Amino acid sequence: MITGGCFCGRVRYQVAAPLAAGQSCHCSRCRKAFSGAGSAYAEVPPGSFSWLSGEDNLGRFETAPGWGLCFCRTCGSTLCGTTGDGVHGVTLGCVDGDPGVRIEKHIFVGSRAPWDHIGGSAPQYAEFPPR
Repeated sequence: MITGGCFCGRVRYQVAAPLAAGQSCHCSRCRKAFSGAGSAYAEVPPGSFSWLSGEDNLGRFETAPGWGLCFCRTCGSTLCGTTGDGVHGVTLGCVDGDPGVRIEKHIFVGSRAPWDHIGGSAPQYAEFPPR
């Protein structure tokens, strides 16, 4: 069982299956949404995510039609990404302990901030990776 929550502790969640596809996006939108060099997140298997507490304290922001982010209204922590009615991924910084995944790729590095240094050996893609 994977658990996580926001900075102030009002919002908590659990994921009942292993996370997958750890990645970091360095686009300008993720820098704004995550207040840093970009996002670090992993996908959750469908039906494995549930809120434990504080769901009524969530803010939701639609980033594109059908896609969005959930954040704590009190402390501002970005907790997860949504698609449709479900959570599709969690931010790795809000997971308690070891999330069980590592960053497998960096995307949109073509628009990364000039002060952003990307370390490690994960592949880097200027935009979306090839399919």
